Amino acid sequence: MRKEQKTALVGEIAEHLGRASIALVSEYRGMTAGEATEVRRRLRAVRGELRVAKNTLIRRAIKDTAFAALDDKLGGPVGLILSFADPIELAKTVTGMRELGDKFKLRGGVLDGKPLSGEEIQALAALPPREAILAQLLGLIMAPATQVVRLLNEPGSALARVVDEIGKKNGEAAPAAGSAAPADAAAGETAPANG
Repeated sequence: MRKEQKTALVGEIAEHLGRASIALVSEYRGMTAGEATEVRRRLRAVRGELRVAKNTLIRRAIKDTAFAALDDKLGGPVGLILSFADPIELAKTVTGMRELGDKFKLRGGVLDGKPLSGEEIQALAALPPREAILAQLLGLIMAPATQVVRLLNEPGSALARVVDEIGKKNGEAAPAAGSAAPADAAAGETAPANG
């Protein structure tokens, strides 16, 4: 590879790192072309990508970036995995590639400038999807407002229940009085006919 090509590759990786939300380093040993294609396809499905380059070029690209902590994970044949969307989805996808065994073993990563170990990546993969977390957060935010609305509605609801109970009592008393009145009226109507 010529110097211009190396410089272009370093620039391209650095540009992709600038847009990435998370970067992971995995070992990349003995993978067949079909397996590599499948890995790339699965990563693209979650808006990620796999970059394979020499360690010296990756070191140049990550230097003075939020991903500089990846330097100690480099060595030997490695792949740089980047995500431009949800880091949780990428972690789930990468940890789900167990069928590749030692051909694709995670060494670590960086999320928001913080180094991640393999165990932390597994923990990230165990989190619920972004939409579920947002729904839980929305529920937590709305819970106090719901309680305030319920508290404000309670006096009116209590008054409505009291009025309803009074209406039911009066409703039961009215038919009893009403049924007695027509009987008296009916008796009064028949009495003059006899007299």
